[in-house]
Amino acid sequence: MDPFPWTCPFCNHDSIVTAANYHSERTFLTIDNIQGRRVAYFRFIVCPNKECKQFTFTASLYEVSTTPGGGWVAGRLIKSWNLIPASQAKVFPSYIPKPILDDYEEACLIRDLSPKASATLSRRCLQGMIRNFWGVSKSRLIDEIEAIKDKVDVLTWEAIDAVRRIGNIGAHMEKDVDLIVDVDPDEASQLINLIEILIKDWYITKHEREKSLQSIVELGKAKESQKKGDEKTPKSEPD
Repeated sequence: MDPFPWTCPFCNHDSIVTAANYHSERTFLTIDNIQGRRVAYFRFIVCPNKECKQFTFTASLYEVSTTPGGGWVAGRLIKSWNLIPASQAKVFPSYIPKPILDDYEEACLIRDLSPKASATLSRRCLQGMIRNFWGVSKSRLIDEIEAIKDKVDVLTWEAIDAVRRIGNIGAHMEKDVDLIVDVDPDEASQLINLIEILIKDWYITKHEREKSLQSIVELGKAKESQKKGDEKTPKSEPD
């Protein structure tokens, strides 16, 4: 196998997957059936981070193509499943409000099963973040987003408003009930990605900044205390 970059969903450790921490098996469906021949791949990846060592387990189902020599190879991907962990949700610190993490994790969990519902949960998660982080609470999400327009950069604000509009597809039925506007898994993934970016920018960056600044403040206090202690210590007379 060719090595490839990979981020562990358990510890967020970036690494390169090699044969040393990767294992794959495949099995062919050869019994006659209405769908035709299929091949399933089962893959394990073990995190090389010594402090983690968790493994992921995925399954993928493919159509089967016949080679000129009469052999079988995997063709078009039909469907894939994340079995361990059950979704691609990242692990975030516990200081982030639980309702926000719950909505985020559920949006990840149902991304493939129901992209429209996932988009709706991303919208709900976004609203929770705006209310919690910025202290803005209005009757409509559009008004809450408008209230933070001068607090974030233009591109971030436009992306936030896009989550609202796409999430509305699942949250509100169109006036014309025959009009169907769908959301595919890739689009739902993009909304989830924005939620992840905002969690890092709003919560984690702020927490790390406060932690670093507090460390400097404590260092200053310790040095000041040490200085006062030295001043009170009697100086010994030279021999």
